[in-house]
Amino acid sequence: MNHLIQSLTYFRIFTAPLIFMLITLLDFYGLALFLFILASFSDYLDGFLARKYHLESMFGVVLDPIADKILVTFVILALAIELASVFIGFIGGVILIREFWVAALRDLNARGGNDEATKVTGFAKIKTTLQFLTFTCFLLGLYLNNALIIFISNFLLFLALIVTLQTGLSYTIATFKK
Repeated sequence: MNHLIQSLTYFRIFTAPLIFMLITLLDFYGLALFLFILASFSDYLDGFLARKYHLESMFGVVLDPIADKILVTFVILALAIELASVFIGFIGGVILIREFWVAALRDLNARGGNDEATKVTGFAKIKTTLQFLTFTCFLLGLYLNNALIIFISNFLLFLALIVTLQTGLSYTIATFKK
């Protein structure tokens, strides 16, 4: 079972560049959407299985959020390029800066024995879910060639930005609160 859980995490890592190529080079939006939904579900499933079978590991705790960051990075870049959107590029860039900042905080806290400060919270899980929902909507809009869905996705992206910044701020406060 442990190998299955790790394989689900690796799936997100290896699928991310493939989704990027499907969007930007091949315009295979339907396949990109399908793979992104599978990758998003794998994030839920690996955590669920690890908790259910008590197979949570330090490796999984470290690799799982990195796999999410890799997936998010490739999708943000692909959407910004494909839609020629400065908005997606800028908001996506801010989201990525937060992701790198939190990774740095986690490293700092691991070295300082303060792991609890950046332990994944329920609100952070909502953040990831909202980001994945937003990108799913963008991909659906591309697949259906529907400007309204893409327009709505822009609002979802802004909402995801707010939640993303809030969780980053929470982790920052918890890290330096001494």
